[in-house]
This record gives sequence, C-alpha cells and structure tokens, in this order.
Amino acid sequence: MSQDTKMEELKLRLSAFMTRIDELDPEETSVEDVDQLIKMIEELENKVDRS
Repeated sequence: MSQDTKMEELKLRLSAFMTRIDELDPEETSVEDVDQLIKMIEELENKVDRS
C-alpha cells in the first residue's frame, strides 16, 4: 500500500471518528460508546505507528 493510500485511509478514519463525536448526545452516551471511541483512537494510533 502506498504512502498516499495510507494517508487517505487515515483521513477517512479520522473523519469517521470526528463525525461519531459530533453525533454523540452527552445525556445518552454509554460506557460502551466511549469504549468504541477509544478503540477507534487506538486503531488510528496503530495505523500511524505502522506508517
């Protein structure tokens, strides 16, 4: 996978993460929701570390 392709994939994942954050309702956010967000961040970190 080329460096440009990796960067585009990272941008898409970050965009998905930001969208997810924007859509959260603080009054209805569960622990599971927060766990999923943490998992998304960890996946992004792993991708960046491997790049």
